Amino acid sequence: MPAERTGWLMPTDPAVGVDAIRRRYQHDGYVWLKGLLPRADVIDFRHWVFERLAETGLVEPGSDFSLGIASAGGFDRSLADRRLMSLVRSAAYEGFCAQPPLTRFMDDLLQGISYLHKRKIMRFVQPGSLTATPAHYDLVYLRGGTSRLVTAWIPIGDTPAEMGGLVYLEGSHALGTKMEAEFRAASGDLSPEEQISAYNSHMSEGGWVSKDLPDMAERFDTRWLAADYEAGDVVLHSPYMIHASTINQDRSRRLRLSTDIRYQNVDDEIDVRWNNHWSLGDML
Repeated sequence: MPAERTGWLMPTDPAVGVDAIRRRYQHDGYVWLKGLLPRADVIDFRHWVFERLAETGLVEPGSDFSLGIASAGGFDRSLADRRLMSLVRSAAYEGFCAQPPLTRFMDDLLQGISYLHKRKIMRFVQPGSLTATPAHYDLVYLRGGTSRLVTAWIPIGDTPAEMGGLVYLEGSHALGTKMEAEFRAASGDLSPEEQISAYNSHMSEGGWVSKDLPDMAERFDTRWLAADYEAGDVVLHSPYMIHASTINQDRSRRLRLSTDIRYQNVDDEIDVRWNNHWSLGDML
């Protein structure tokens, strides 16, 4: 991608206060909070996850689980997927997502009692894998409730840009808002179920905006913003903010591990489809 089409996210110190953070979030469509969570707790949770995935062959034998070094050999993908589905249902994972520093902050940001959606996603990505998430905005998958949502993306461990963490299309929350309005205006021929689904005849495959990130930056005359994330960081983004992930190219063979979870005010309408645990292939 041409250098003029790339840039860096702006970090925010949580100490600036929730009012300043809320203004930045509304203006930029995201806010990258540095060190909101205790670093040691995040590293400990990374260790816990990879210790439980080790039996699948995913992690290099004899290595420090907190480093998350990918095995040089193959691993049992089916077993790893089943184990991951168990982990996202665990009390330990629930506690990680609902830890007090994050919960208190979300209460303040949402100006009320925050509700954490039950459907929460945790992903690992091997170095050298072609796995990447195409460009999209989250409301496509959450149309059955309020649009006053906030996604929290949490890197579980240090995640420099070469590990392929989230990238954001600069200023695209306005673009996502326009796209969603156009979809709603054109969706009168769809059933109510199709109108809230990302998998309908008016949407591209999987609800993606595009798989061609360089083309998007050129087409909309903007930049993709990346970051060198650290354990303890949390990125919040608007449901209209267009984002994607890139390929893990870490030379130390570290696995990328992250979770993305959604908050809203408990008094707003909740998309009932998100009242179940995440399952692979659940079409959300």
